[in-house]
Amino acid sequence: MATQLESTGALERRLSLTVSMAEVGQQVERRLREMSRTVRMPGFRPGKVPMKMIEQSYGGQIQAEVMGDAVNKAFGDALTEHNLRVAGQPRIEPREVSEAAVAGFSAIFEVYPEVQLGDPSTLALERTQCAVGETEVDKTLDILRKQRTQWDAVERAAADGDRVTIDFAGKLDGVAFQGGTATEFPFVLGEGRMLPDFETGVRGAAPGEVKQFPVAFPADYNAAELAGKSAEFEVTVRKVEAPRLPELNDDFARELGVADGDLSKLRADVRANLEREVAQRLRNRNKAAVMEALPNLAAIEVPKALVQSESQALADRALEDFKQRGMDVKNMPIPPDAFTETAQKRVRIGLIIGEIVKTQSLQAKPEQLRQRIEEFAQSYENPGEVIRWYFSDRERLAEVEALVVEQNVVDWALGKAAVTDKSIGFDELMAANA
Repeated sequence: MATQLESTGALERRLSLTVSMAEVGQQVERRLREMSRTVRMPGFRPGKVPMKMIEQSYGGQIQAEVMGDAVNKAFGDALTEHNLRVAGQPRIEPREVSEAAVAGFSAIFEVYPEVQLGDPSTLALERTQCAVGETEVDKTLDILRKQRTQWDAVERAAADGDRVTIDFAGKLDGVAFQGGTATEFPFVLGEGRMLPDFETGVRGAAPGEVKQFPVAFPADYNAAELAGKSAEFEVTVRKVEAPRLPELNDDFARELGVADGDLSKLRADVRANLEREVAQRLRNRNKAAVMEALPNLAAIEVPKALVQSESQALADRALEDFKQRGMDVKNMPIPPDAFTETAQKRVRIGLIIGEIVKTQSLQAKPEQLRQRIEEFAQSYENPGEVIRWYFSDRERLAEVEALVVEQNVVDWALGKAAVTDKSIGFDELMAANA
């Protein structure tokens, strides 16, 4: 059937469609005949129900289904005829027509914008680099030793680094308060787990000693009844223990999975793990820099339908996150525009990435997929099982494919843009949310 296309906005289009009522009638009649062979009604054997009764019972439903199918087909044919890419779902509305033999409809929808990429050499990007050396290996081994600290009881005054076990009772204006009393409570002095005044009061106390001191609670303390106030504490020191770290020797290496206790192998394993972690964090950091710059490569208007869909997906993800944290999300209000700005940015970047991938042929190659999956698998005890797990599920493969494509775009941008290399320290990289 003939269609008419109108532009009603930068990306909005209106298609005028018609559907032949004769064809709809034929389809309705055919479906009712097919139904008559099996339909059951009280008082009639299957296949013997009068057609008039079937039409009365099911005619309206069948008519609606056939009309919906006819409109969908007309819409699909029109998209092919006009070479249109629809963003989101169309809105179908009835339309008056002069011909009695047809039914008229209008389909209102948005199309994807044309993305005209600018010159990537105009992008200014900072590429972060970080080296892993022997110092970083030594620091990591020290952390591993501290994680396996053993505590030896000592008869001396407690100092920073010691673990003290105490009984304490706190009072506010002479009255005990909730959470202010405990027995056999252990903590390590100097770690900042307790309030500064509390640590100061305990520091220097020996086993068996009883101390009394004031503790000032900060104004932003999470318990409102204590915020900005001062309480009196009585503390009895039950035990003081000094830390004893395991020796960096063959036994330590065996404890960490090196069967023959070879320290050089342990250092090599630690270094390899650090290099994998650093590589991943650098990859994430440099990808973020590229994604931040990509919108400068093309000025495009984004389809509202895609923004709404992405915004809803972000809201659903936020609610799920709250739910996982144990919060009641049933009546949790989320403002309609809470994620609109983020959604617009994500949709814009997605459209630009799609154009780059298409024009530069940056689709994921099989060898890239396998390489990325093998990288993931290296941090597991049985890499082969992990690799098989990924390749056994198309959805999991698609997730890896998306990561590979993104990295291809990042590498392309870094290869074309004006890039400044910046080296940062290992500790700074590890501390960042990369």
